[in-house]
Amino acid sequence: MTDFSDRRKGEEAKFAMDDEMAFRVAARRNRLLGEWAAGLMGLTEEETDAYKKAVVQADFEEAGDEDVIRKLLGDLTASDCDVSEADIRAKLEEKSVEARRQLMEES
Repeated sequence: MTDFSDRRKGEEAKFAMDDEMAFRVAARRNRLLGEWAAGLMGLTEEETDAYKKAVVQADFEEAGDEDVIRKLLGDLTASDCDVSEADIRAKLEEKSVEARRQLMEES
């Protein structure tokens, strides 16, 4: 019975680590997306910092990436930036890879 208990604890620990890593990747990706969008909108350094935080916060509205995409699309459209939803989705994938790479390098 001890082997099963040890195995279960190991699986739970792995799940917790994977879940934490996914959260960290998403948060880093959202900050990178916010920085990209802020550059397109011509925001100042202080405005960029605030905007990156707002993009991270937007991800807590609902499960998945749609809330972040909706925020970016709305903000970029309001700033007269010529960016489509497909552009944002492509950048989201690109920044996901970059965020994962950055976190792996830090580990």
